[in-house]
Amino acid sequence: MALSKVEKRQKIKRRVRRNIFGTETKPRLSVYRSNKEIYAQIIDDNSGVTLASASSREKGVSVEGTKTDVSASVGKALAAKAIAKGIETVVFDRNGFVYHGRIKALADGAREGGLKF
Repeated sequence: MALSKVEKRQKIKRRVRRNIFGTETKPRLSVYRSNKEIYAQIIDDNSGVTLASASSREKGVSVEGTKTDVSASVGKALAAKAIAKGIETVVFDRNGFVYHGRIKALADGAREGGLKF
């Protein structure tokens, strides 16, 4: 029987996470996309701690325009929080989503904000 959309993404997620691991010097930027919102967090996998996070539900994030525009502003907001905490380089974890559309917009926004990956 064919895999559902969610099961297929979970399978891809496991395959991607086998190779991606966030450390204290180079944490992992994890992205989650729902139908309405987008969430991103920077995680240190060694200690299991979220170092910074941003989402489209926060007050400081612009919600004007399309979902892609909102994703870009979430990336910029996350980059600003990370730079303030001294984080400059991260490993990008697309979390099983295709690197296209809102996921790519968030990554580009984070790069514009000053993060390197």
